[in-house]
Amino acid sequence: MKVYNTLTRKKEEFVPREPGKVSIYACGVTPYDFAHIGNARPPVFWDCVRRFLKSRGLQVTYIQNFTDVDDKIINRAKQQGREPLELSREFAKIYLEDLEALGVMPAERYPKVSDHIPEIIEMIETLVKKGNAYVLNGDVYYSVSSFKDYGKLSGRALEDLQAGARVEINEAKRDPMDFALWKAAKPGEIYWPSPWGEGRPGWHIECSAMSLKYLGVGFDMHGGGEDLVFPHHENEIAQSEAYSGKEFVKYWLHNAFITVGGERMGKSVGNFSTIRDVRGKFPPKVVRFWFVGTHYRNPISFGEEELTTAAKGLERLENARFNWEHLLKQAPVPGTLSDSLSRNIKEFIGRTQTDFTAAMEDDFNTPQALASLYDLVREVNRWVQASDFQPTKAAQDLLKQALDCLLELAGVLGLLAEEKEAVSQDTAEIEAAIARRVQAKKDKNWALADQIRDELKAKGIVLEDTPQGVRWKHEG
Repeated sequence: MKVYNTLTRKKEEFVPREPGKVSIYACGVTPYDFAHIGNARPPVFWDCVRRFLKSRGLQVTYIQNFTDVDDKIINRAKQQGREPLELSREFAKIYLEDLEALGVMPAERYPKVSDHIPEIIEMIETLVKKGNAYVLNGDVYYSVSSFKDYGKLSGRALEDLQAGARVEINEAKRDPMDFALWKAAKPGEIYWPSPWGEGRPGWHIECSAMSLKYLGVGFDMHGGGEDLVFPHHENEIAQSEAYSGKEFVKYWLHNAFITVGGERMGKSVGNFSTIRDVRGKFPPKVVRFWFVGTHYRNPISFGEEELTTAAKGLERLENARFNWEHLLKQAPVPGTLSDSLSRNIKEFIGRTQTDFTAAMEDDFNTPQALASLYDLVREVNRWVQASDFQPTKAAQDLLKQALDCLLELAGVLGLLAEEKEAVSQDTAEIEAAIARRVQAKKDKNWALADQIRDELKAKGIVLEDTPQGVRWKHEG
């Protein structure tokens, strides 16, 4: 398996730190408001990665943090007359509900800054003792010039960065590029005691402290949006490797932005839609399919047109699933299946599994993996929709293999899972209504037949008359 490593700017063979185990840390959100749809892309991507790795028999530990101590949280809490941690807890809970709706498996841990102050302080103390950080009037700054490899992730030379840097509010810093590890408390702000006085952590130190605590030095993968490459992840490397003296992370993976009309989506720009907004207009399964349809390193365009197209693409897979299940429910008819046809379908199923795995092993190419599923659907549909198709026992056994393959591989992408439960609900009642409608049509009681169809449609059941009989599926 190969992954694109931002650190080396090339695809590399993925070799886990420990055989059979994979450790992943992904930067989470700052929960001060409803998360926008761009905040869902990283966890959906990492969910696909985790599902795939687990399907290959690997044990995966996935950590995603919450930045629950931040200027935005403090300012919003002041506006609303609330405690900052109470505000962040509320929106963290809402965010996790959004991710659950999108089919994202829970992380092994969701660590928060407020719960890891001792670890952060210990790390800062070590950096000060080593000479990589210095204290200034209650603040603690990391000295960028003390780390000779600074800029290796972003590919930026330190001299260029220093030349273009803007001096922050504290002009007494030794270098404009130096960044805060600890901030002295301001009146009315949340704070904790520390060796340097009351204050709170800077942004970058939190992820280093939490990832090292739960995954250890040299863990496998670290990810987030491409906007985090600099300065956040660059600073994480500097402080973590200065702290431990060892390589911080083996592979860095970054997803591209979501765009609106060619412009990056963002709250600062004002062109964003929240996950809740999008979920209100499109089923979560469609939103997830839309994410999966674009490679994680490519920008993805957001809009109703794009999501409507995604809904149609997902429907192709759903229709195949429901139609194949319908044929499997029928009583088998006498007959045989030619050896050549059987061999052809079995070979195509095997090819689908091979192509899907190859796509995912090539830097988690989800759109190419999806393409292999469409190939399977097209080939099997060509067979079952032929005029001479008969649902013999042999044909049903072969179709079951194709269906199992479709569901297994789609499940790796987190697709087609929820329909499995929906199919089993009230099936007997639906089938009975369909039988009544079939009889009504035989009796030429068209009014009753139409009435039954309309009643089923009102319940979200769509009927399709085919040469092989009536098929049904859940709408949406």
